[in-house]
Amino acid sequence: MRLFCVTALLMVSGASVCCGQQTAASAPSASPDAQQAKVKVYTAGPGVTAPEMLPLNQLPMPDEKCKKNKVYGKVELFLLVDTTGKPYDIMFINALGSELDDFALKLAAVDRFKPGRFQGIPAVVAQSVEVGLDACVIEKKDDTGKKTYWLQLTSQPTQKFNDISNPPELSLHQSPELDLLQLVENSSKGLSSGNHVVYKTGIDISEPKVLYQPEAEFSDEARRNKIQGPVLVSLIVDAHGMPQNVHVVRHLGYGLDEKAVEAVRQYRFKPAMHNGVPVPVVMKVEVNFQLFLGRY
Repeated sequence: MRLFCVTALLMVSGASVCCGQQTAASAPSASPDAQQAKVKVYTAGPGVTAPEMLPLNQLPMPDEKCKKNKVYGKVELFLLVDTTGKPYDIMFINALGSELDDFALKLAAVDRFKPGRFQGIPAVVAQSVEVGLDACVIEKKDDTGKKTYWLQLTSQPTQKFNDISNPPELSLHQSPELDLLQLVENSSKGLSSGNHVVYKTGIDISEPKVLYQPEAEFSDEARRNKIQGPVLVSLIVDAHGMPQNVHVVRHLGYGLDEKAVEAVRQYRFKPAMHNGVPVPVVMKVEVNFQLFLGRY
């Protein structure tokens, strides 16, 4: 019997790579004259009241119920609610590694709250939220006739908010009303493209930490030809911990490049941090395809 095993090694890239178009990693353009301000982050407890979620407009749901290809999952997120009741610095606590993660991020981003209070005064308060999502996998065809697959929500999402005891690395935090990323002019730390800023890890910028890392699969072609070795993949880990701009920089072929990219797109991270603020960084991931032959 043949046993096929795949491992992955994460490496932070120090190469000067400019970011391309991003969906979730967008950062405000830096303002050299902006003044940074430190803001205390609280957790619900004695003297601190938790934020209260305000009702949202219901999302439109399809008339027909999903009869097959059902997908369900729960995503747990960390977020801060500012003094105006808006959530920010949304990042994963537990993720699924599927498109449902992106659904959960977008849903949390549009939530609005009655802000938490410290001694009766509006305050920034840390919360966690468990988002439950029901969806269907819908098959469609593009203009060329190629099959594509989409996730479509089939019922209203559920959200359960909980207090969080120890917000990691966030006892002091920069105000979201100010420009958070002010290192554009410092090329040793920040890389800029348009209104996007992507950082490189260093002394004051931590590395992203993997929360969810599925194994890549061997392609049939590579298995038949007994091909093994590493594929080097470059990506941006955005400020939520989602992979963006995933592409191969060292190829192996035989369908393994595509399998490596497919796996890395499912990775989920705790994002890199700079002074308590989550920031996007460029990374490289080495996906090592190793073939073991043996008998039981």
